[in-house]
Amino acid sequence: MLEAEPHTVEIPCRDGVVLGGHFWPGRRRGAAGAVVVNPATGVLARYYHLYARFLAGHGFDVLTFDYRGIGASRPASLRGSGYRWRDWGEKDVDAALGFMARQARSGSLMVVGHSIGGFLPGMAENGRLIARMLTVGAQYAWWPDYAPRRRLPLLLKWHVAMPAATALYGYFPGRRLGWLEDLPAGVAHEWSFRGPRFETSHPRAERADVLFRMASVRAAILAVSVTDDEFGTIPAVRRGLRYYTNAARTLVRIAPADYGRDAIGHFELFHDSHAAGFWLDTLIWLRDGRNPWPRQVVEADGTGRSAV
Repeated sequence: MLEAEPHTVEIPCRDGVVLGGHFWPGRRRGAAGAVVVNPATGVLARYYHLYARFLAGHGFDVLTFDYRGIGASRPASLRGSGYRWRDWGEKDVDAALGFMARQARSGSLMVVGHSIGGFLPGMAENGRLIARMLTVGAQYAWWPDYAPRRRLPLLLKWHVAMPAATALYGYFPGRRLGWLEDLPAGVAHEWSFRGPRFETSHPRAERADVLFRMASVRAAILAVSVTDDEFGTIPAVRRGLRYYTNAARTLVRIAPADYGRDAIGHFELFHDSHAAGFWLDTLIWLRDGRNPWPRQVVEADGTGRSAV
């Protein structure tokens, strides 16, 4: 298989912010489709580059990018930055989807979303362009949804220590603490103080519009939860999926033993050690629209009309 080489790209958002990213042209004369890879919170886009190269090697045009405030999209100073999760969805993901819709050569527009990256497309006006989504551990971090065995330490870490550090530094110094990347204060605060309904972090007058955009997504969604993922639990993934009211949603739950592993957790599926297993399985969904894990289905809503 020929190695796919990326091109550095700039993605302009409608408010003037320019995101840094990479475009990976598929190694075929006609592309198998276009895939936008949305990162998890506090994770650099380059973490997904090997997976993007893998997809491009199988014929997909692929876009990876950093949200504003992160990696290649980080400003000179994060101190006092008001960038929020909602900006990542309404502006950044929206711009990435629009960029890819113009840039890709052919085929359906798809999203692979990790963690918050599987929820943000619903906030984007261009979310209506998505034909298919694969989400991995997708949720928006309401603390009661964390795995029970880890709930208290995660509560203390992300909902007590994180806002305290953010107040002290004017941004969340995640890199200094060894807790993911640095985060804009707005993102850190949304994470720390999120309630059971994500739209309540928006002004009351804007909530109906946000919910309308979520309902405008009519993509087929295959949502993957892993049994030892402390963030992407079944309650957490369900909570996010319920907002995609007009999408056909299938929730599957895989276990480390399915791939001969002792542990996978929230991050490992995008490690290249999964290239011959999980990565190959994702092609079945992205290329053909078939669920590669039919025996691991927890629930499915093929009509998109009823709650998951």
